[in-house]
Amino acid sequence: MAARDARLAALVERNGIPPVWSREPGFATLVLFILEQQVSLESARAAFAKLEEAAGPVAPASFLTLDDARLRTVGFSRQKARYCRDLAAALVDGTLDLAVSELDDVAVHDRLLGIRGVGPWTAGCYELFVLGRVDAWPTGDRALYVAMRDALQLDDVPSAAAGDELAGRWRPLRAVAARVLWHDYLARRGRDLHDRSAEPVGTTQAAEHAAGGTAAEDTDERLSVVRDH
Repeated sequence: MAARDARLAALVERNGIPPVWSREPGFATLVLFILEQQVSLESARAAFAKLEEAAGPVAPASFLTLDDARLRTVGFSRQKARYCRDLAAALVDGTLDLAVSELDDVAVHDRLLGIRGVGPWTAGCYELFVLGRVDAWPTGDRALYVAMRDALQLDDVPSAAAGDELAGRWRPLRAVAARVLWHDYLARRGRDLHDRSAEPVGTTQAAEHAAGGTAAEDTDERLSVVRDH
């Protein structure tokens, strides 16, 4: 990628090779991504920790034992509780299969977008951080658009649509470009780039709405990094 794009090469020269941030596949990771939508990462991490305290290891069957009142005390909104309960029920009854590693990129993206509560940002993050797909791109992650403004010397932060169009120049390696851009975003904000266990995921992510499967730009620049793995 650095050989193809001199501007990304400059970021790699300045910051080094970005870590290969990753997450484990499955229900728990999707729940955490849903929690991270449109809230601070500290809030999402705290809610996930409370969920683990309430239900033990986060799994579909144990999640379904928690009623709405209990989930509210954990930190779930009514909408996110419904999304995660629908996800858990579909996995328990077998109508949804998250064993997608053998599917091609288009089929994986379609399968994930078919899940209520999963939009382009969540699907893109799952493809990038869990499945390691090299052309994944989490539409709606404002941190990427801010980093693109800096790297490409744009006048303003591009909109989601404009940023995604600009990212087309990095196909079929958009995930590689995203990692380089995230790495620079964290560096510019004084993050410890030697901490290879910390993820930048959702540093500034968009809200997602399952009904339309769209992501709306979130203007709140969240500078936190999610929990270590």
